[in-house]
Amino acid sequence: MADKTTETLVAGLRQALSEAGEQRLFRSGKLPGLFPGRGGPSAEAAARALHEGLLEVVRTEAKGKTSTEWVRLTPRGVDFLHHHESPARVLEELRQLLQTSHEAVPGWLARMQQEMQTLSARLTEDAGRWTRRLEALSQRVDEALRRADADTVQVPDGMAPIVPWALEALAYLDRRRDGGVAGDCTLPELFAAVRRQHADLSITGFHDGLRRLDDRRALRLLPFTGPSHELPEPEFALLDGPTVLYYVTR
Repeated sequence: MADKTTETLVAGLRQALSEAGEQRLFRSGKLPGLFPGRGGPSAEAAARALHEGLLEVVRTEAKGKTSTEWVRLTPRGVDFLHHHESPARVLEELRQLLQTSHEAVPGWLARMQQEMQTLSARLTEDAGRWTRRLEALSQRVDEALRRADADTVQVPDGMAPIVPWALEALAYLDRRRDGGVAGDCTLPELFAAVRRQHADLSITGFHDGLRRLDDRRALRLLPFTGPSHELPEPEFALLDGPTVLYYVTR
């Protein structure tokens, strides 16, 4: 009987260790408990656990003449369990757990992959929706700036048909100046700004239009003063006799 009681006690303590928090001392119908019944070895094991401080009562619920004790494992109970636990049983439980985990890995991995694919698709959809909204907003901003520039920037008479990008170029120079940007604008910088609205503009056409706008005093071309071998992007430079024109201002 003593061996059966100890076996029941160890089983109850093992269950208490496997589940955190308070638990019923005795099983009640389909409700789980540490010990299966209130008589025999089960009752003796429960009494010993409480008497030796292996379990401590957390609270008691009374229903009629029946009271239900809720208990939790104590550090002394943990020590008792480790001392009386069968190494062979522990290893067998570990083997079963490893086997179960091994069999569950493929299914778990498949679920994780499916969840990642679903998340990736949702993120791609959200990113595409935001990109389309930003592109639409960017187009509206560009159009609003173009209309605002058209109201304030004056292109010399007769220049608009000959230099269709003149408005954008002059407006950019004005915004650059009003924004407090230091230094004169380089020709590559102005070309890049104009090309946002006139993608088919060539460097040759750009140079021809600059000369016309300079002749009409809509803008002013300025020389590059450093050594010629230090000229960045020399293909944008304009030659005016011995002078290398590389900057532009209003």
